[in-house]
Amino acid sequence: MQYHLNGFKPGNYEIPDVAREPAPLPSTIDLPAEVDVLIVGCGPAGLALARQLADFADIKTCIVEQKPGPMLFGQADGISCRTMEIMEAFNSSELLVKEAYQLHQNAFWEPDTHNPQEIKRTHKVADARLGLSEFTHGVVNQARLHDILLDGMAQSVTHLAPHYNRRLLGLAVDETLAQDLGAHPITARFERADAGQSGKTETIKARYVVGCDGAHSAVRKSLGIQLQGDSANKAWGVMDVLPVTNFPDIRVKSFIQSKDKGAVMLVPREGGYLVRLYVELDLLDKDQRASQLHLNADHIIARAKQIFNPYQLEIKEVAWWSIYEVGQRVADRFDDTPTDKPAQRIPRAFVAGDACHTHSPKGGWGLNTSLPDTFNLGWKLAAVLRGKAHPKLLQTYETERRKVAFMLINADREMSALVATRPKAEKHAATARTSTADIEKFIARQNGFIAGTSIGYDASWLCTGHEHQALASGLLIGQRFHSAVAVRVADGRPVQLGHLNKADGRWRIFIFGDAKSPLEADSRARGLVRFLADAEASPVRQYTPTGADVDALIDVCAVFQQQDLAIEDMPDFLWPAKGKYGLRDYEKVFQTSAAHDIFDQRGIQRPTGCMVVVRPDQHIATILPLDAYGELSRFFDAFMLK
Repeated sequence: MQYHLNGFKPGNYEIPDVAREPAPLPSTIDLPAEVDVLIVGCGPAGLALARQLADFADIKTCIVEQKPGPMLFGQADGISCRTMEIMEAFNSSELLVKEAYQLHQNAFWEPDTHNPQEIKRTHKVADARLGLSEFTHGVVNQARLHDILLDGMAQSVTHLAPHYNRRLLGLAVDETLAQDLGAHPITARFERADAGQSGKTETIKARYVVGCDGAHSAVRKSLGIQLQGDSANKAWGVMDVLPVTNFPDIRVKSFIQSKDKGAVMLVPREGGYLVRLYVELDLLDKDQRASQLHLNADHIIARAKQIFNPYQLEIKEVAWWSIYEVGQRVADRFDDTPTDKPAQRIPRAFVAGDACHTHSPKGGWGLNTSLPDTFNLGWKLAAVLRGKAHPKLLQTYETERRKVAFMLINADREMSALVATRPKAEKHAATARTSTADIEKFIARQNGFIAGTSIGYDASWLCTGHEHQALASGLLIGQRFHSAVAVRVADGRPVQLGHLNKADGRWRIFIFGDAKSPLEADSRARGLVRFLADAEASPVRQYTPTGADVDALIDVCAVFQQQDLAIEDMPDFLWPAKGKYGLRDYEKVFQTSAAHDIFDQRGIQRPTGCMVVVRPDQHIATILPLDAYGELSRFFDAFMLK
């Protein structure tokens, strides 16, 4: 797709440039008096959480934003492979794949050895993230991601929509009610700024609150949570531009280091014409802020032109620009529980996204860490609110995501130092570094983290069974389920198995069959299916509400090595009758083929097979032998409620 040819226009890229106009500001209605979940902030973290909760008709959610309407110009641009996988869980990946610039190459530029005042390409390489996922790392306006999440909310069973023009005045958690899970211990006060309502205050009570309101989070401050880490020491300019240039790699992600004018990281944008430039500016003194430098877009352009020498760079339009500082900080807590973490204390207030970790935007990690924060938290809130899981589930949010935040900060600190020609704050530092070799090594070493595909959660009662990891060496416990293709038995269609893991709050059990055909009575896979179908013993049966479909809470799918299977020969449990008409579900049984052998691709032991339990956030919870019935039951018994 191509767009922005005659100037940048925000909005839906499915509409031609000439017809695209910004949507009118939404009308505002009063806040409800009481809700189950209050979300503060309409960034990627807040919208991902709202999108997840919007699909539960029995959960009352409210999302509030200080700005007057949806984002039009995005700060973030990179959409990692893992974020694409999450958007697929919302059935929304196809639009992003279609619209985004897909990143396949990196180019590296350094001072020309013969004329150091000019830059010269050293080499190009394939992007290190290729092959880590069925999706490619993409680049698209953050506002488009927001639009897609907002559309999903609007089209959900709850028709959830944000309340704009609300500024949080104060938030308090009533400790006398905090452990009464049926109570609404949170009180939040907002001031309105919309036309005709300016200055009016509103009060809302909530059972849980999630602060997704950015680096200056009012929720975080209300909870007394502190940011800890390094202060900024470097100013950078960032701009989305429509350029005319003879620079040959204008449509390739490029790392450019000049001799003494600084560095540029160039990221092509969607549409074929738009480009993002991250431009190294000046070092900051201690306690100095970038705003004190009094820089503007013209300063950024002038510096970029110097760095691009000998190539011409003419900026025809600046769609968006900003000056930012490089600094890395992490919140000392991600929820309202005291730092000593009393074992029985259930958190009622949380922070997510930039509200709990701040860093530079160059790696594209802000959006791609913020959105998984609430993808982790959303299903847990839903399970607790709907009475499906023990409230202690909410204690695992901080444990799992704060570790990721520190990984992010460490990677960002290293990346920021490598990209800059003068990473140190001293004004008289040594000669500027102009080699990009270390950047390339860093990208190769951190490719799994940058893609989001290698992020894993430590061993716990939600991630267990590591003694059985060898049964499927390519499906790592704690990491996301790495999708691969299998062939659906009912119709012969190749299907990405990972795309079965939707954001619907359900658990998945993938049965990978043993060497014996499931048609044989002594097949281990057949035995497991019999156990799972047993009304008395099966955790699937025990935790499924009376009268609900058998897969309402735990969805079971099977993948067999044999390639001559027929759906009518499968046990009824694997193609169950569902819904009010008792219609058969033909989409749970798969087999391998010569072209698509997931057993080889994911290191699954052929003689024994195994079962892989996947959490509602697509992370692998446990891997067990096919006959480990007791272990499977004990896993779910540890936290699920009947």
